[in-house]
Amino acid sequence: MAQVLEFKLPDLGEGLTEAEIVRWLVEVGDVVAIDQPVVEVETAKAMVEVPCPYGGVVTARFGDEGTELPVGAPLLTVAVGAPDGEVSSPSSSSAAPSASSSSGSDTDPGSGTESSGGSGNVLVGYGTGAPAARRRRIRPVRPDRVVADPPVSGALVAGTPVAEVLVAEAPVSEGPVPVVSPLVRRLARQNDIDLRRLAGSGPHGLILRADVDRAIRAAEETTTAAPAAQPQAQAPAAAVAAAPNGVAAAADAERIPLRGVRGAVADKLSRSRTEIPDATCWVDADATELMAVRAAMNAATGPSAGPKVSVLALLARICTAALARFPELNATVDTEAREIVRLPGVHLGFAAQTERGLVVPVVRDAHTRNAESVGAEIARLTELARTGRLSPAQLTGGTFTLNNYGVFGVDGSTPIINHPEAAMLGVGRIMPKPWVHQGELAVRQVVQLSLTFDHRVCDGGTAGGFLRYVADCVEQPAVLLRTL
Repeated sequence: MAQVLEFKLPDLGEGLTEAEIVRWLVEVGDVVAIDQPVVEVETAKAMVEVPCPYGGVVTARFGDEGTELPVGAPLLTVAVGAPDGEVSSPSSSSAAPSASSSSGSDTDPGSGTESSGGSGNVLVGYGTGAPAARRRRIRPVRPDRVVADPPVSGALVAGTPVAEVLVAEAPVSEGPVPVVSPLVRRLARQNDIDLRRLAGSGPHGLILRADVDRAIRAAEETTTAAPAAQPQAQAPAAAVAAAPNGVAAAADAERIPLRGVRGAVADKLSRSRTEIPDATCWVDADATELMAVRAAMNAATGPSAGPKVSVLALLARICTAALARFPELNATVDTEAREIVRLPGVHLGFAAQTERGLVVPVVRDAHTRNAESVGAEIARLTELARTGRLSPAQLTGGTFTLNNYGVFGVDGSTPIINHPEAAMLGVGRIMPKPWVHQGELAVRQVVQLSLTFDHRVCDGGTAGGFLRYVADCVEQPAVLLRTL
């Protein structure tokens, strides 16, 4: 007998609570192998392919592309332990109920020792989640044990005749829905019928097409019973929607849900503004010598030649050197313990604008890397960001952020600190400007540097010293030789 197992959206880690379905990789009726990716979802931090820990035939999918699901919501169901010919036939699935109930009614479907072949994996690369709950055998519903008052749902509302729809005496089931036929599931989905509200008339509580047909008829009768009440009910709702939070909105105003990357950015920046008493200082620096050094590095030939070094890589190396001198800024604040936590290593985040929005990939152990190594890692993470393939681990754990907003053609900014970090260095565009150099007016390559810092971890003197050291390294790259 086929065993229908429900696969729920797993905990993707890093405190994520929901994900949006981007693309289904399987269709209803497809045969899937253990740990085969079945759906591509987008979290607030990355695009992830979710593998299914069961092998069998897909009997149902929950949610269309673009639907946002919370962690723990059903993704799909898989019929395991039966040939293909038995999957879509309710009669064949119930041919030998005694054998299945006596041998597997109390087994763990996620166990690797069962015939279901569950791997126990929840998401490749994120570890295994909690053990699956023990399954309970679905008991057939007897006609004399029908509840007199069926629960209200989207398809079944008060007034539905009890004789039309059988409802189990137990609460709405949290486990797999006892439906094997994908045709029955499709019919229910097309007519907005909640299968969890139905009690099947088939063997062992199996929901048949006749059960869904009765539910559809009952819903239609209820819908036609009170058509006049709908305009009155919709009017207050429309009035509320027209003026959210007391602010009048035009009827044709566009509403964009704050979810996914945009929602995560909004939450983090709001929290930063709420919790962190930040301050900003800035300075103009002559970057002519830094640009000349970079040109010399990239023009080198022979044994000294190597990969091209970007300006961002040089600035990142300057940041790690400055943080070694001013470790107060490589810190975070433990608000509960009322302690400043100075961190031993520098995990340097850098802001990257992508089609999905703003993301901040993290270069691990940046303090141990030279400019060439940092540049290579920045290039690798940037490419992953553009294709939406960054993992949550590559987007978290930063201790200091470098924000090169000069790529947008602007000179200055007062960036918001990437919570829970304590500081962020902003870099404007490098532009030819008049500058007094060696006592004479000259055209030099000038850049504006800004530092936003958490005033709880240090005073203005420390922040000013950090920024001045960075500016000195930009103006005289030879200063870095002291730390090499």
